[in-house]
Amino acid sequence: MTLPPASHALLALLCLAASGLSHAQQIHRIVGPDGKVTFSDRAPTGETGSKVLSPSGAVVPVNTALPLELRQISSRFPVTLYTGDNCAPCVSARNLLVLRGVPFTERTVSTNDDVAALRSLSDSTSLPFATIGGQQLHGFSDSEWTQYLDAAGYPKQSRLPPGYKRPAATPLVAAKPAVPASAPADDANAVPPAPARTVPAPPSGGPTPTNPAGIRF
Repeated sequence: MTLPPASHALLALLCLAASGLSHAQQIHRIVGPDGKVTFSDRAPTGETGSKVLSPSGAVVPVNTALPLELRQISSRFPVTLYTGDNCAPCVSARNLLVLRGVPFTERTVSTNDDVAALRSLSDSTSLPFATIGGQQLHGFSDSEWTQYLDAAGYPKQSRLPPGYKRPAATPLVAAKPAVPASAPADDANAVPPAPARTVPAPPSGGPTPTNPAGIRF
């Protein structure tokens, strides 16, 4: 059966409408401040600091100061950048994200604990390293990173609101609090010192070792 041209146009419009409805009814998994998980077809609009579960199951912060489009994209495909000191490619990677207006979290790698954690995450210790949702990016390539940001849906031009402040970079592994030095444990086998021996003073006028007769002068 062949449909007339008008029917083709109507069918195309219906497909577009269905596609838009499907997009509008995307389900969000939202984690409340009390840790309770709820599901909604609306993007989270709670207080800053609310959390959303990404498709990979990771909990990511939702910055409600962002435009709705960026909030939705960053909740589905959160970007995390791992950098180190004296790393020129890390600077290039950071500049790409900043100039494009991509909200991202930066984690620094500087200690042995950081390096061990990075190896467990990426099977490598090379920097920069980044994740866009579940996609891992090893090393910096402007064209490759741009391709993945495009695929995730991030705008090509910054749409961050005026005055937006990105979160400060934090160590990959939180610094351990200093443990105060404990007092040395008592040695159970230690012999206590003998008490000092005191010689009682002789009675006044009595004999002494040097004056056994007790003669007074």
